[in-house]
Amino acid sequence: MSDNTRNIYDIARLAGVSIATVSRVVNGSDKVSEKTRRRVLQVIEDEGYTPNVFAQGLGLNTMHTVGILVPDISDLYMSTCVNFLEEELHANNYEVILSCSGFDLARKKNHVEMLLNKRIDALILVGSTYAGDGRSSAQTDYIRDAAKSVPVFVVNGLVEGDNVYCTVCDDRKATRDVTTLLIKRGRKRILFLSDSHSYSAQQKLAGYEEALTSNGLPVLGELRLALGNHEIRCVRDLLLQYQNLAFDAAVAVEDTIAVGVMKYAAIKGLKVPEDLEITGYNNSVVSIAATPELTSIDGRVEEICHETAARLLSVLSGKTDVEKTVSIEPLIVRRSTTDF
Repeated sequence: MSDNTRNIYDIARLAGVSIATVSRVVNGSDKVSEKTRRRVLQVIEDEGYTPNVFAQGLGLNTMHTVGILVPDISDLYMSTCVNFLEEELHANNYEVILSCSGFDLARKKNHVEMLLNKRIDALILVGSTYAGDGRSSAQTDYIRDAAKSVPVFVVNGLVEGDNVYCTVCDDRKATRDVTTLLIKRGRKRILFLSDSHSYSAQQKLAGYEEALTSNGLPVLGELRLALGNHEIRCVRDLLLQYQNLAFDAAVAVEDTIAVGVMKYAAIKGLKVPEDLEITGYNNSVVSIAATPELTSIDGRVEEICHETAARLLSVLSGKTDVEKTVSIEPLIVRRSTTDF
């Protein structure tokens, strides 16, 4: 009579084999004779046994488990990444352990260590915060240390190191292009709004400044706003405090920040895009929900996640010619908050 409380040890005992042999049969290994395979499979069927991830990994060099670390799962970009990554990994028989680290360096290190202790086969870090601000390698040393144990994959961040693989969006080019389009439209005082000092934010700022410089416009500190919060109301209220700040366009590093600028414009009686052109980033659902609909840069998160998962699977299958860094070119999605 079958018993759904059976575990891998029971199956091994009933089949007269080791737990490693049961695990090899479960994983389809060719290192088991056909006679033994049939015997083990018959016991599994008779007992109604369903192997779990731990049982599949026993006796092998893999747990078929990938750790995914994000700083903030409530962030729309990051939760979307996790969804795409999970789908691809599950389709290839890998389970996922998800953890949220926050943005503090000490917590990031602790969460990486915790995931490594779970015997994961690979680690994915989602978000450019894990790449630091590019000013000190000390901010990413823990990633290189982790890569001594398992391959590490960074989504939209650049970290140099052995066994570290990065997939990035060309944020610099995209922001340079969209700023240039605004300049060609005659905009001269273009406000840049950012909510962090991450790798991605630094790349976007560099693209913005390059566009200004190459078109003969000054880079003004007063037109660069660093926000402590990207919530729509907080952005609106902050801008309202700057009563003498004049600008005729705004480039935001997040869609929610851009919508905050739109709320500010409504209160000030500014017409969008006639008086003020606004662009966001990530082409999220927020850009469609906004009125008017928001012009936004699509970072192609699905393609980034697909590329990350594909290279992860290649590395875990033993391939040695996997590209260390892949750059995905974003798209400018034109909507109603700009005239270009």
